[in-house]
Amino acid sequence: MKGLLFSQMEPPPGEEADFHDWYETEHIPARMALPGFTAAVRYEAIEGEPRFLACYHVDDQAALETPGYRRLKSDPGERTARMLARVRGFTRYLADEVSDTGPNDEKSGYLWAVAFTVPEEFRAQFDGWYGEEHVPMLMKADGWLRVRRYTVRPGFEGPAWTHLALHELRDLTVLDSPERAAARDTPRRAALAAHDWFGRSGRWLYRAIHATGDARVGVPTDRKDHQ
Repeated sequence: MKGLLFSQMEPPPGEEADFHDWYETEHIPARMALPGFTAAVRYEAIEGEPRFLACYHVDDQAALETPGYRRLKSDPGERTARMLARVRGFTRYLADEVSDTGPNDEKSGYLWAVAFTVPEEFRAQFDGWYGEEHVPMLMKADGWLRVRRYTVRPGFEGPAWTHLALHELRDLTVLDSPERAAARDTPRRAALAAHDWFGRSGRWLYRAIHATGDARVGVPTDRKDHQ
């Protein structure tokens, strides 16, 4: 089963340049050298916190159980240990892929990430709405390039999300499209939105700042100088 390692954090005060250098010259290369890691993408928040997100895509969750990955976790190295001890707002989730609309020939530059904590008694209703109605309606919009849905494994650092969706976008204008407005105005969505847990979802809008592997991601030109 394909999977995702989703981790957010803020760099230590005054150390942003070192944070980016560490991530892109040490943290990412060490993981992408391991079997099963297919892509790594870093993002910076336009809306929401923590400010930075890293997504590691794996072709099977077994990639996160290999001896090589376990060594990285148990003995991360001096620089990684120092940085992770000082970052703020740290979250880390492992998630199993539920569905994928498939790669697009066009590269995405932006990510709309949405997470929910769905009570057990609503999960069938939620999954039906999101997969059968919401995603197909969003994918009708020009510039809504790809949607991948995940179930989040319990027991990791951060709020106890159960469901996560990654929406890859060409640009930000698609968020104001009539197709998105229509997707947000349906009886099935309204029935779920009436519950408090729905409104407590996590929502983050990101722009890509670094990508490696087989990610169909383009870094917007205004962020290529983030280091």
